[in-house]
Amino acid sequence: MLGFIDLFCGGGFGARGAVFGGGKPLLAVDAWDLATETYKANFPEATVIQKKIEEIDPFQYRSKFRPDVLLTSPECTAHSIARGAKPGNEKSRETAISIFPWIDAFNPRWVIVENVNRMKQWERHEELITTLERYGYTVSQLLLNASEFGTPQSRKRLFLICDRDGATITKETLLASHQKTQKNAKSIIDWSGQYKSTPLYKPGRAQSTVERAERAIASLGKNIPFLIVYYGSDYAGGWQTLDAPLRTVTTIDRFGLVTWDKGEPMLRMLQPPELLKAMGAGSSHQLPAGNRRDKVKLCGNGVCSPVMEVIFGEINRIMQSEHSLAIAV
Repeated sequence: MLGFIDLFCGGGFGARGAVFGGGKPLLAVDAWDLATETYKANFPEATVIQKKIEEIDPFQYRSKFRPDVLLTSPECTAHSIARGAKPGNEKSRETAISIFPWIDAFNPRWVIVENVNRMKQWERHEELITTLERYGYTVSQLLLNASEFGTPQSRKRLFLICDRDGATITKETLLASHQKTQKNAKSIIDWSGQYKSTPLYKPGRAQSTVERAERAIASLGKNIPFLIVYYGSDYAGGWQTLDAPLRTVTTIDRFGLVTWDKGEPMLRMLQPPELLKAMGAGSSHQLPAGNRRDKVKLCGNGVCSPVMEVIFGEINRIMQSEHSLAIAV
């Protein structure tokens, strides 16, 4: 198994995929107490620390852990268009640079850096790549959409997959080696009726919500369920069909499900268990604590499990192939 250290671990969605792909979490770090509590609940065998990584001396753990992979998901809010017009926070961006003391301490063969696509526009992005190369890593920069890897969510992210032994990984290789069936938003919906809807046209409903729904109804017709999408930035009309992957889960509530009752449209928000399905973590993953807003944030901050499963699976394949070759020689 590939032992890994998980920096900016969040609720462990990326780790869940890594485990599915043949990984084993050794040490995890995050500054948010709910994230570390969630990680502990899902991976009780791992050592979990609630601190900022720059406040930790990684060398104190050097004798205890021997990771094959350093898995990192630095803060992305300063890079993301989801932050709106707010100015970027350079300190937040530079958490990516904070991974290098951990590389110094553990000398892992593989380093994985996950972030939003706009990280490539950061003025220190090339410095990050160049420094990784100076450490001896061959860096594969991949822009991956989680929906292409069996996740019922369209989520585009940048992955830097770095190997100290010179292996390169391409998107085409990942897709060819690990086939995944595409899933749609309908697959995450709980249709049991346990989550109650209210009439779309109830008094006090925001007019912008009604307008989003009416645009969808005008396009689809009546009696067809769909999703209202709030806080959109892609000019898609504020709604989507259920036969496409869910649009990107963010740290705030943004999806309202419209269904029909005797010809009348009804509305409810998607719930954390449904968003958890959209992250692809599987039924075994838990969100044990926190309120609804916290759980939505945990999902929005996460890494889609199926993508990390494919990446770890490919790393495992490479290393097993090398091992077999060495035995043959």
